[in-house]
Amino acid sequence: MTILGLDPGTRKCGYAVVTGIDAPPLALGIIGIETLAERLREVVAATPVALAAIGRGTNAAAVAEVVRSLGVAVELVDERETSLLARARFFRDHPPRGWRRIVPRGMLLPNRPIDDYAALLIAERFLKAS
Repeated sequence: MTILGLDPGTRKCGYAVVTGIDAPPLALGIIGIETLAERLREVVAATPVALAAIGRGTNAAAVAEVVRSLGVAVELVDERETSLLARARFFRDHPPRGWRRIVPRGMLLPNRPIDDYAALLIAERFLKAS
């Protein structure tokens, strides 16, 4: 089953298209809320999804409305601790290099926003629960 994971925020939204737990994502990205409908239309056209798993947090209702307008079913998912877990997943996929290798991972910050990794974890959390 192909799932669109969404991590909504006030200004931006992370998204990830996944087919299974720990499977490489088919698409990852972070988009501004103002261009959300346009970008998601492209994503859904490129990869038909069965369902959108949306983090139940900031701006979830507005994002769910946009997704429903595209004809995609919506499930709200608990997003507690996804930001912290997303950081760990990011460093698993992009191990630190150079001197950053010796710094404890808990002290490192990613060099970019990781809302897309939070969306990935939201989609996987839905898959685990279903």
